Amino acid sequence: MSGVAIIGKPNSGKSLLFNTLTGLNQKVTNFPGITVDIKKGMHEDVELIDFPGMYSFNSTTKDESVAIKKFEQFLNEKKISLVLCVLDATNLKASLTIGIDILKRANESGITTVFALNLMDEIESNKLSIDIDSISQELNSKIFPVSAKTGLGLAELKKYLIAKDYSNFNKILKSEETSFKQAQKISDNFGIKTDVLFLKQTRLDKFFLSPVLGLFSFILIMLILFQSIFTWSVPFMDFIELIISNLGEFVTSFMGDGIVKDFTAEAIFGGIGSFLVFVPQIFFLTFIVSFLEDSGYLARAAMICHKPLKFFGLSGKSFIPFLTGHACAIPAIFAARTIGSPRRRFITILTVPLMSCSARLPVYALLISAIIPTTTYFGGFIGLQGISFFLLFALGIVMALVVAVLISKSKATQKISDAPFILELPSYRLPNIKTLIIKSLQTTWSFVAKAGGIIFTVTVIVWILGYFPNGAGHLDDSFLSYLGKVIEPFMAPLGLDWKYGVAILASFLAREVFVGTLGTLFGIEMADENMVDLVSSIQDSGITFASGLALLVFYAIALQCASTLAVMKKELGSWKAPIYIFIGYSVVAYILAFITYRLFV
Repeated sequence: MSGVAIIGKPNSGKSLLFNTLTGLNQKVTNFPGITVDIKKGMHEDVELIDFPGMYSFNSTTKDESVAIKKFEQFLNEKKISLVLCVLDATNLKASLTIGIDILKRANESGITTVFALNLMDEIESNKLSIDIDSISQELNSKIFPVSAKTGLGLAELKKYLIAKDYSNFNKILKSEETSFKQAQKISDNFGIKTDVLFLKQTRLDKFFLSPVLGLFSFILIMLILFQSIFTWSVPFMDFIELIISNLGEFVTSFMGDGIVKDFTAEAIFGGIGSFLVFVPQIFFLTFIVSFLEDSGYLARAAMICHKPLKFFGLSGKSFIPFLTGHACAIPAIFAARTIGSPRRRFITILTVPLMSCSARLPVYALLISAIIPTTTYFGGFIGLQGISFFLLFALGIVMALVVAVLISKSKATQKISDAPFILELPSYRLPNIKTLIIKSLQTTWSFVAKAGGIIFTVTVIVWILGYFPNGAGHLDDSFLSYLGKVIEPFMAPLGLDWKYGVAILASFLAREVFVGTLGTLFGIEMADENMVDLVSSIQDSGITFASGLALLVFYAIALQCASTLAVMKKELGSWKAPIYIFIGYSVVAYILAFITYRLFV
């Protein structure tokens, strides 16, 4: 079955249109040999393929070049039967330049191109107009005026897609002019006069890009971001904990005493259940970052950060991978492809793992809940636990900047070529909340599905070693305790016992395993206690404030993700840098954890 390619310039609302047409009926595809995400989804029986945005067929970034190559492959191999090119009605010239190039390429392959003129709601709300019929005649192509956000015009587009009558492909008028000149002429003659929209954007930019007010608003937005991860998610975490706890008691009530009941209570509900409690934080992190991106603010933040980041050997565009890294280091490393400078891209990739990714969130939330009081300020808007979250994220960022300086000053890095900082500022827009929720749910589920297999495997292994030979309640006489005692000398300087050492070792596969491992260990040790409330179990274990802080510092810096190292190797083409970074971050993490413990003991 041939699909419909959705393609266009970044910031044209292309992905929003794709999400609106497909809803939850979509998946992300990594084609063999590439790392660019190409989403596929269904609208009734029509397959839609969302390609990454691109500015031209003369790529300026690695990410764009791969996207172009894949799109041309789809055209040549007739894997698509229609090209749906998305145009930005508020910035017609820029989006039509690549649109005309796409039309020409598709025409050469005998494939029809139609255009979705998006963001028409902004045109109407500002009482502006576009001569759509004349543009359609110039391009010899159908044009559907739509708004992916409000649904304006989507009924007609859906009807066309479902009919599948794409046979009459267009023949663009012959012209010796470049695509840019053609787009400029069409935009000037038939598009909007952009003064109104430009003035609105300029007024907002005077505030958000101001040296003083812009910096203040940036710090405030980041503080709200990290505060909300903890505060907003608490009711949902409590609700999930209640469900898991009651479900665990209900399921085990039908089981007789023995190994099956112990495994279900301690490994399934004690281990995996403890991890699931912290999943809402991942949802809120994804939601807020996506909101900032879709609103147009992230590009402004990159502008604000360029001067200070340049001092550390980075680029303003490094800000976006850094912020993305707070969700997951893997897409953040891919996002570094948008950095035009090879040198600054190299430094960004090596420092991205220091961002506090979503896999660290369960660890942070668990330990902060166990050792930091629930004190709040300003009517409950700001809490001590939320501030602790912010400081941990800040620690990762500060460490990334320090490491960036050290790497940038090295002779090997100085030999890598550089390039100027160029950035497009998209229009300010109010994001579509429904789309953000869908995206956040998909990201959260993808994280849980990916982590679930690892957590289950590690939990089973830990449970078996901790349960035998004497059963529940005898953890100190288990096979696991014998192994744990071997590494306890490394934990003792941090005021921790062997159980935390085992959890740290297990989490080198994936950081989030730490929570499930502790849940299983405390489940076996306190078999008759609450099987889900891991925070209480940690508090009852006698962990000190100094030891808890040491653990938090260790997890804020250590690189404990095998997948991140593999992706880093693929992007850099060698294992040399990833191995050095893994060893270096692990050693520094332990040293700083030890210093922290000694300061607060």
